[in-house]
Amino acid sequence: MTTTPASCDDPWMVTSTPSPGTTDDKLDASPLGVFLVRSAVGLRDRIAMQALVEEESLLSRDQVRKALVTQQDGVMTCRWEGMSGRLYTLELDEGERAFLGLVLSIVGVQQSYLAAVEYLDERRLEIVLRAMIRLAADNDRIAIGTRM
Repeated sequence: MTTTPASCDDPWMVTSTPSPGTTDDKLDASPLGVFLVRSAVGLRDRIAMQALVEEESLLSRDQVRKALVTQQDGVMTCRWEGMSGRLYTLELDEGERAFLGLVLSIVGVQQSYLAAVEYLDERRLEIVLRAMIRLAADNDRIAIGTRM
């Protein structure tokens, strides 16, 4: 599957074209999310973006996308530092803020206490734990057991 920005006028819209013989049943997310995961520069960026794509609801909010995603030199990119600076102005509840803070910690632009996991629901906790395992393994394709 190939994903590209639809136009320079609308950086939030992304078109996707499936490549022959390619399936992405694991990345059942918005085309923008898939594009951002694939265009991530390093392992930490990719793991953090995968977590946001898996969580779905935060990346679907306009205010979060506008704080995180920007277009530089015609290429869509994530501005993690900008998101870190706006974390408390995005009208997020405690669980959403805790999740986003932990994701920003994975990238390395913010420090977050592990005690923040107490504000996560089960689904977000699972996403954060998978991301931490990927990070610790230094491999974003680690096999994770069915209980995780």
